[in-house]
Amino acid sequence: MANAFAGIELGKRSIMAHSQQIQTAGHNISNADTEGYTRQRVQVKTFDPLYRPDLTRAETPGQIGQGTSIESITRLRDEMLDQRIVAQTNSESYWATREQYYVMIEQVYNEPDEVSVRTNMDKFWQSWQELSVYPESKAARQAVVTRADTLTQSISGRFEALAGIGTLLNGDIDATVKQINDYTRQIADLNGEIVRSKAMGDNPNDLMDRRDLLVEKLSGLVEITTDRRDSDEFMVHLGGQVLVQGSVARGFELEALTDSSGYDRVVWNDTGLEAEIKSGKLGALLELRDSDIRSEIQSLNTMSLNFADLVNSVHRAGIGANNETGLDFFVQHPFVTDVKGNYDRNGDGTADTSYVFRFSGTNALNPQEKVGFNGVMTFSAASGNISVPYFANDTVEAVIARINDSQGEVKAFLDRDNRLVLKGTAAQAMENPDFVIRHVEDSGLFLAGYSGVLNGSGSENAYDFARADAVDSLAGSYSVAPVMNPARYISVNEKLMNDPSSVAAGFPNPQGRAAIGDARAAVEIASIRNSEVMIGSSRTFDDYFAESVTNAGLKGEQAENMLLSQNAIMNDLRDFRDSISGVNIDEELADIIKFQHGYNAAAKFVSVIDEMLDTIINRLGV
Repeated sequence: MANAFAGIELGKRSIMAHSQQIQTAGHNISNADTEGYTRQRVQVKTFDPLYRPDLTRAETPGQIGQGTSIESITRLRDEMLDQRIVAQTNSESYWATREQYYVMIEQVYNEPDEVSVRTNMDKFWQSWQELSVYPESKAARQAVVTRADTLTQSISGRFEALAGIGTLLNGDIDATVKQINDYTRQIADLNGEIVRSKAMGDNPNDLMDRRDLLVEKLSGLVEITTDRRDSDEFMVHLGGQVLVQGSVARGFELEALTDSSGYDRVVWNDTGLEAEIKSGKLGALLELRDSDIRSEIQSLNTMSLNFADLVNSVHRAGIGANNETGLDFFVQHPFVTDVKGNYDRNGDGTADTSYVFRFSGTNALNPQEKVGFNGVMTFSAASGNISVPYFANDTVEAVIARINDSQGEVKAFLDRDNRLVLKGTAAQAMENPDFVIRHVEDSGLFLAGYSGVLNGSGSENAYDFARADAVDSLAGSYSVAPVMNPARYISVNEKLMNDPSSVAAGFPNPQGRAAIGDARAAVEIASIRNSEVMIGSSRTFDDYFAESVTNAGLKGEQAENMLLSQNAIMNDLRDFRDSISGVNIDEELADIIKFQHGYNAAAKFVSVIDEMLDTIINRLGV
């Protein structure tokens, strides 16, 4: 039969259960504003009855209840919802980061109209038009020099602004990598604490809340997934790689790039291999630095280099009012001092590469003439080489268009003497140098005897930059590649700054002197503005400015729209999670009142049992 004191024990269990429920509700209220906190509930169950259903049980009308017991204190958490939030957070952070930085990029292009590169470029062309009308005017020549100087300074200013954003991105990458390493270490440490706590039979709810918060913060930095190998080992994966396994954390290190950018690449700290990070804040930062900003700077460099090269080619052939000729209008700095462009790329002390920017053929071509033979040209591309065929019925103009429309990193045009010119473009792959022609080959005669670019046909006569003295395979003239980032150092020739009369308005007469009223050079330079002479995707200089502003605006708009969409998705998910896991003060207060009544009732029950026992012990039989 039941012990006479069983009621005291039953009441004690009830008091303890209600006391723990009140304490847990108070814990919830005190952490209502704690980031990442999940409300907790005490799970109670009926205590095991006095008798078990077997043959030894006493003859009783039923099982005798023994009250309640605390089974566990659990978090109200939806793990599937948590996984969805972790999966979406990296996209939200990715677009937030891109939107933040594209605001800066748009400010670079949306400079005030009166000082913008576009406005200064327009004034530069206008000054040449004025000089073509008044070729004898000293004031017109001074205007050309002054506006050119203003233009070069605005180009350099835009470059410095873009490079500054790149430097800011690189610093942000460094800080984000340190933050990721800190989060992974904390998660690994918490994993160890949680496992030890569970081994003692506890539910480490607050520790798991802290871990979930860190995982969510980490998911905003990189694209991660989580799983559990078993009931205890918590794992974090990044792109198929283990980032955290139990109490062991991997991390990243920063390794300086081999180029002169001053940037760092992100590598795994244990293998040294480059980490492939595509999303999250870090993925956005890497893409912005290595793709967006690099592309903007390359585009500006392309415009600056070809702008200076085209103006110089005319100006060198022209003659100034002081009868000085052969002067470059803009200063160009070669990458190497070797006249053949030979360069020691691997640093072993021996020249092993040829850095050449431009080839010029020896023969004047008629753009409308049919080439009359078939062949396949091979040019360097972003990855490997690309083939460009030509056929007997193709005109010279059509072959040049086919070269420019291909994916090769070599572009072509006819110069002022109708000679074929090949130029290297900015390289898509970071390991390749910008504005360096890496490979040119022709199985037929178009680049060989017809245009006079190469000495011969076939692979044995191909130009390949991966050897010294590669220019020996060229039949025509060439120019050594410029110093990196020509937009940074573009400037007007000091001789013209000191003596504007050296500005060429016309071409030398048969006696080698400047003819009075000759403005042919000024007209030719002014016409460059609207001629299809740009190297790259833009055909004219006006196309470049239109495309650069449009691309920046469209990418900024895309980032803003995608961020708004991701914010709406994440707000819905977080609101849903808060409805499940968040602390509601009113609900907790109502629970405390309920538990208080239960506590009072249990205490009254114990008091009644005490009085009954007092009657039995002290008064029975009296």
